[in-house]
Amino acid sequence: MNFRVAVIGAGPSGLYAAAALLSSGEPVSVEVLDRLPAPYGLVRYGVAPDHVKMKSVIRVLQKPFDPADVEFLGGVRIGGDGIPLDELRTHFHAVVHATGSSVDRALGVPGEELAGSLGSGAFVSWYCGHPDFTELSPPLDHPGVAVVGAGNVALDVARVLAKTADEMAATDVPGPVLDALRSSAVRDVHVLIRRGPQHVRFTPAELRQIGDLAYAQVVVHDDGLLAAGVEEPATIGQGDRRQRQNLAMLGEWADRPDDGSPRRIHLRFLRSPVRLLGEGRVSGIVVERTAVDASGRLVGTGEEEVLDVGLVVRAIGYAGEPIPGLPFDEATGTVPNEGGRVVRDGVPVPGAYVTGWIKRGPTGVIGTNKGDAQETVAAVLEDLPSLPAPAHPEPDALREALAAHGIRPVDWTAWLRLDAEEVRRGGLRGAERVKVAELAEMLDAAHGADAR
Repeated sequence: MNFRVAVIGAGPSGLYAAAALLSSGEPVSVEVLDRLPAPYGLVRYGVAPDHVKMKSVIRVLQKPFDPADVEFLGGVRIGGDGIPLDELRTHFHAVVHATGSSVDRALGVPGEELAGSLGSGAFVSWYCGHPDFTELSPPLDHPGVAVVGAGNVALDVARVLAKTADEMAATDVPGPVLDALRSSAVRDVHVLIRRGPQHVRFTPAELRQIGDLAYAQVVVHDDGLLAAGVEEPATIGQGDRRQRQNLAMLGEWADRPDDGSPRRIHLRFLRSPVRLLGEGRVSGIVVERTAVDASGRLVGTGEEEVLDVGLVVRAIGYAGEPIPGLPFDEATGTVPNEGGRVVRDGVPVPGAYVTGWIKRGPTGVIGTNKGDAQETVAAVLEDLPSLPAPAHPEPDALREALAAHGIRPVDWTAWLRLDAEEVRRGGLRGAERVKVAELAEMLDAAHGADAR
């Protein structure tokens, strides 16, 4: 008997799950569905355009499609105006949800609702060419920008803003994004970090990149902590090694004189946002100095300062969105599960599984999804023989159902046409590719303008 499994989400977590299913040796056919016409999810729309090496993981993720072992169905909406999840389930023995966590967490400070206050998820999606964010138009008409966060995403945002348009032209950023960066007035990017330099979550490789920028200098504001000597870890674990590398770089930058660079990235340690200023549009941010007490708890000092900024980007984490028809834990932003099996009131939901961020929360790196997917797939394979057979197991039946809901899926051949168009545009600009961001243009390239 051939088992049919749907994987919803063509990002790393979904594609690692598809690969694990195929390599199991069991008689399983896999179809990967995504609401966008292009695969690769977070790698395509969350990894910074200038992180070419990190994007190379796509070569691994695409392997199941190359020999046509897995069918890709892009542009498939599930729920809402798309195909209902309950109807989709009638075509498969099991459905694995790998939809990630896409909601930006809020700061919870006054003024956060002002124009010019954005989450990093939205901002990153804009410069990565996500079709949902082509109309974002972040205001880059002010010399100052504040980025709130102590992780790699905050550094990505700061680095992209500090680079020149000519530097970004060699990446895959869409044309309209490059035009916006070319006319950008941003000169000072203030990265606000609540704790001290010994507490940052930056990886050394990511931190080093902002120190290697050709036209921007890193300015360290740490209240003299580094000069006084930050206590280094006594052990030599991986985390401790990273901390030592970070402290060495930060200490070197803190001693550098102004080199006259046209742009600056200010690392402001022990600073916490209090409120955003402005009438209708961000015109500044009030920042409170913080301190870490003897117990390691972060406390405010009551000393405030105002930074002159026209844009605030918060990079403080993400949360998942509920999946219609599945239980959802608002506190963790995940679907309740046991080893990937979806559970409702402690009881497994037959044929429903999760993997990736919607399973465990937005933690780990891209590679973390591989082991996570293997755990979920092990549960799927164990359960398949006892799961009810689908009412409509024929492959053509799913296509007919999608057509009944007005959905013409983008298959792998159609995606390759879109891929070729992006490579063609890249050649015109001297880049490896230039992303097509507008949804209508993506479908034109995939299907042809007369078949949308």
